[in-house]
Amino acid sequence: MRVGIDIVEVKRIARLRNHPHFLKKFFSPAEIKYCLSKKNCGQHLAVRFAAKEAVWKCLPKKVGLARIEVRNNSDGQPQIYLAGKLCRRVRISLSHTRATAVAAAIYE
Repeated sequence: MRVGIDIVEVKRIARLRNHPHFLKKFFSPAEIKYCLSKKNCGQHLAVRFAAKEAVWKCLPKKVGLARIEVRNNSDGQPQIYLAGKLCRRVRISLSHTRATAVAAAIYE
């Protein structure tokens, strides 16, 4: 078992939400659409960025952050997809406040 954790300042990521290059470099089109549709889109972008970092830290083989995608299942629980495929070996927990976003990932 491997564990990864990351914490991000929401305002740092929220400032970049209007920079298409940043968004396209780190987020999938579905993640961008989901986050930008939310009232507090900066929090949603930040927690997904933290999730990508946490997952990257726990994976045995490193992949680019853009290949790590966070999607919610039908119950609203976040799941990790690697290169478009559900990664059942990674469990993720996300949380955010107005100021910070944190994610913890476990690779089993």
